[in-house]
Amino acid sequence: MKLSKYIYIMIILAVSGCEGFLDETVYNQLAPDNLLQTEDGVEALLTAAYAETSLGGSKYHQIESEWSTDISWQSGGGENVYALLYMNFTIDASEGNLFSRLWSQPYQGIRNCNVLLDNLQDASFPVEKIDEWTAETRFLRAQNYITLYQAFGPVVLRTSENDPLSQLRVGEEEMENFIITELSESIDGLPAKGQEKAYGRVNKDIATAVLCKFYLNTGRWSESAVLALDLINSGRYDLYPEYEDLFKVENERNKEFIFVRPRTHLSRSQSLDWMASAFPAGFRADPVSGLLWQSTWANFGSQYRLYDSFYNSFDPNDKRRNLILTTYVNTSQDTLTLLGNDDTRSFKFWPDPNADGAAHGNDWPVIRYADILLSRAEALNEMNGPTQEALDLINLVRDRAGVDDLVLGDFPSKESLRDHLVAERGWELYTEGHRRVDLIRMGKFIEFAQARGKNAKSHHVRYPIPQQAIDSDSLLIQNTGY
Repeated sequence: MKLSKYIYIMIILAVSGCEGFLDETVYNQLAPDNLLQTEDGVEALLTAAYAETSLGGSKYHQIESEWSTDISWQSGGGENVYALLYMNFTIDASEGNLFSRLWSQPYQGIRNCNVLLDNLQDASFPVEKIDEWTAETRFLRAQNYITLYQAFGPVVLRTSENDPLSQLRVGEEEMENFIITELSESIDGLPAKGQEKAYGRVNKDIATAVLCKFYLNTGRWSESAVLALDLINSGRYDLYPEYEDLFKVENERNKEFIFVRPRTHLSRSQSLDWMASAFPAGFRADPVSGLLWQSTWANFGSQYRLYDSFYNSFDPNDKRRNLILTTYVNTSQDTLTLLGNDDTRSFKFWPDPNADGAAHGNDWPVIRYADILLSRAEALNEMNGPTQEALDLINLVRDRAGVDDLVLGDFPSKESLRDHLVAERGWELYTEGHRRVDLIRMGKFIEFAQARGKNAKSHHVRYPIPQQAIDSDSLLIQNTGY
């Protein structure tokens, strides 16, 4: 059985695994000779794969997916150096975070998965255990390839640790078909919801939801609609009654969250530190909600702000707007107004009362039930134009928000309902890391950027392949326009 030279690194990653993972493992017994001879050893390697697939845990996927859109922007702090590149569409192949976060880290996760997949079939475990680990690992590998594909387009497909280092990028069809096959075949081997080994581990419903969204993002409308309906009809999910409470720490594991990244305030690397940059400078109180600053919380120089145009696009009665901070009391007891300066803040990830510095324990929802409802509505519209079923799905989401139902007669064309869905998805999913991909799919990404005065071109729907990657592989070809 061949073991990778990276085994020791993977063990170290596993030790710092996510909340709920392998709490009782005795790691000093996991030497390379027995890693794949014990269940603890396999679980350690699998946890390492999860660690990379989470994109570092924190907020980087959210901000990369929001800063170049019509919803949010950033200023101040160390992040501003690369935030400006995303916001102004001036990013180039030399940008370091592009390599470390969006290229290198997913490929590290893929490497970890390949080590497992190359060796699991020869391991001495019951077939059913091997099948479940294999399915889980293939799902994680597919997730990493989705990250790469949405950022860069088709990339090099590495499916074994023995693959040559230098390879050509595959085509669009091969890339998409590989991801679809990985996800489809993983579903059969994964445990049912509630049967997974730990909170945050993948199950059949998670894989189904990810495949549903991948079908949507690649224009496979009928396939996406079918999987969305499977989840809707399962009876296992529902909208949380109050949108304003949905994201609070105390309401984790609710029926709306299908796929989450578990976060904990006990570890900065496994926390959600969004709020440290959402608090405006000198924040001491929110006069509307009554939220008071706690001395244990951190407030970063890097500030995450929302555009006034986004705030003003809401219906005034929309409860979803209530999680946007518009005024606050500062350290001098002055009440300051944020609206009017493109400076409102997303307080969606409501502060964790037990937060330690920047480390808040709010779970990051990757896919919610509301997203699935809107995804099926969009797929139905793209197939058939506006229908009552599509509007009924959207109205379920709007009813919770306290706004009027949509009426079929108000949407004379597919394009008119698509335009509404662009807005509706923004109101429902803002700052959750969906906006860039949504706008690209709906053909609005470049149009909206140009309307904000940005020098956005058609090739900006993809990032440049990082120069470090190009320099290390003579067969890698740069994306068009860079």
